[in-house]
Amino acid sequence: MSEKNENVYDLSFFMPGKTIEAEEIKVPISKRFVDKKGNIVPFIFKAITTERIDELEKETTTYKNVKGRGRVKDLDSQRFYARIAVESTVYPDFRSKDLREAYKTADPVEVAKRVLSVGGEYANWLNKAIEINGFEDELEDLEEEVKN
Repeated sequence: MSEKNENVYDLSFFMPGKTIEAEEIKVPISKRFVDKKGNIVPFIFKAITTERIDELEKETTTYKNVKGRGRVKDLDSQRFYARIAVESTVYPDFRSKDLREAYKTADPVEVAKRVLSVGGEYANWLNKAIEINGFEDELEDLEEEVKN
């Protein structure tokens, strides 16, 4: 490869320590959670790593023997996305011992369902966590950002 071409593809942007760390994002999920002054308490989210998402996918995948097709992978997508949401939610921490004991369940996903007991709240929470982890990024939007 000529020296001229090497400069065109600068890999330094992708080296460890050069990427921008995912930031925490505050988002109001429900009007029902207010502080002492009546202000809506926002949830705090932070994207999780690709490696952790891979682990969650493995944990929520089973295999079935299907006649004529052999062993087939079966992802429990609802549980998968709920687990991503739990892990992406910094505050409130649905994994906390206090919340799990208060809601009488060891499962952080069940804690989230009980806290976000109004259907739209739970859906808003899941959607925001999925979006923060880049699953909602439209390639066209990213391409537009690159152009600007």
